[in-house]
Amino acid sequence: MIAADTSSVIAFLMGDTSEDTLQLVNTITSSGLFLPPVVVTELLSDPVISMKSEVFILELPVLEISDGFWVRAAKTRSKILQQGFKAKIADAFIAQSCIDHDVPLITRDKDFRHYVKHCGLKLYAS
Repeated sequence: MIAADTSSVIAFLMGDTSEDTLQLVNTITSSGLFLPPVVVTELLSDPVISMKSEVFILELPVLEISDGFWVRAAKTRSKILQQGFKAKIADAFIAQSCIDHDVPLITRDKDFRHYVKHCGLKLYAS
């Protein structure tokens, strides 16, 4: 089980063949790709999303939100902010979803490195 961030999924849908998108292809092929709920929201919010992309996104399994998620996400974001780093709310939700399920995240967004160092997020490395 591996999760993907919005940045990598968008790149994949646009036909990019960078390392993260190749990891996505391998994970999709093995049926192990999951999306954090906020990633689904971010992706489907695109006003020009193609029907093919929307169907693809909706067919992927989504990581469940468990009791206490919102408080844990707030505390996780607070840790990052206390260190003096930026911490977008959506990134905190994505990181917390992965931390809760103990799954690595495929991403090209460098801001997640702070969650690795300070909160226990795992990034997927091929």
